[in-house]
Amino acid sequence: MGYAKSLLTAAGTVKIVSDDMPEAIEADHVRLRLATASICGTDMHYFRHFANAGFQLDYPVSLGHEACALVEDPNGSALERGQLVAINPVIACGTCEHCLSGDINMCPTKRFPGSATTVPHIDGFFRDYFDFPAKCLRPVRDGVDPDHLTFAEPLACAMHSINRAGVGAGSKVLVVGCGPMGLLATVGAVSKGAEVHVSDLKQGAIDAARAVGATEGFVINRDDMSKLSGQYDVVVEASGSPHGYNQALDSVRKQGVVAVLSLIQPSEVPINLHINTLKEINSIGSVLFTGEFEEAVSLIESGTVDFDALIAGQFSVCETQVACEFMASGDAVGKVLIKPAA
Repeated sequence: MGYAKSLLTAAGTVKIVSDDMPEAIEADHVRLRLATASICGTDMHYFRHFANAGFQLDYPVSLGHEACALVEDPNGSALERGQLVAINPVIACGTCEHCLSGDINMCPTKRFPGSATTVPHIDGFFRDYFDFPAKCLRPVRDGVDPDHLTFAEPLACAMHSINRAGVGAGSKVLVVGCGPMGLLATVGAVSKGAEVHVSDLKQGAIDAARAVGATEGFVINRDDMSKLSGQYDVVVEASGSPHGYNQALDSVRKQGVVAVLSLIQPSEVPINLHINTLKEINSIGSVLFTGEFEEAVSLIESGTVDFDALIAGQFSVCETQVACEFMASGDAVGKVLIKPAA
């Protein structure tokens, strides 16, 4: 079976190649046909640098770890041909102490598609067909929009941060940065019953956050940010900027929580860590997710979130280069989706 596959061959360069699926499907795997994928900030780091967070790709790879798909061949699993499934991209070992406790994100031997952290690398989902472990596939109810279901993995990551921060009904939350992850953190906090405010450099990003439940938004360098000082129980840092982290430290109340959802890149900008001490702030990290994948899929199935408001554009697998360039331009508000080539 021939199919179209996007391949990141160097920083800033994606080539479209034709490939053939193997005749045999690996045991406990299912053959899938892409329904919808979406571009993550991690994908963009690889696109820009052929590396991410210190992990360098050894050779060309297909990017993409946020996707849903249709079952092409169940290969003896309980799934049915044509069934829509959400894909949990974390291939955990299932036997280590972390997996047994439910913390699959801490599994030391987990494998992850489209990433240099797994060697040999596993191709990601920006391609028309692929095989993936059946244990990672979650069938969904009829009528779920694949364009919404592709949000399952990033929403789970956002909800993991929200859960680790202890956000609940009545919490007052500020989300710093309304990129895709900040928008999904807004969705997650709202789903917990929190009052959510947001900040970003762009009014359009603020508007998208309001569309999914934020009640107030602040445009950085336009609005008076000093009035946010000490006002929030939880601040979610989703901008990836040291400036954003400093805003989080200032905006959280004494003995509040700062949840770092972003990967803050090395910078010469100093971080005001003394505030962390003076206010006895609880600063928590967050990577991937645990049980939040099921929580995210269930929220998507509920149909209560306007995910269409978080879609910035759609491109085919054959247009992955253009899609990544659009995402890199900074003009996209929300998620850029990748659809099958055919």
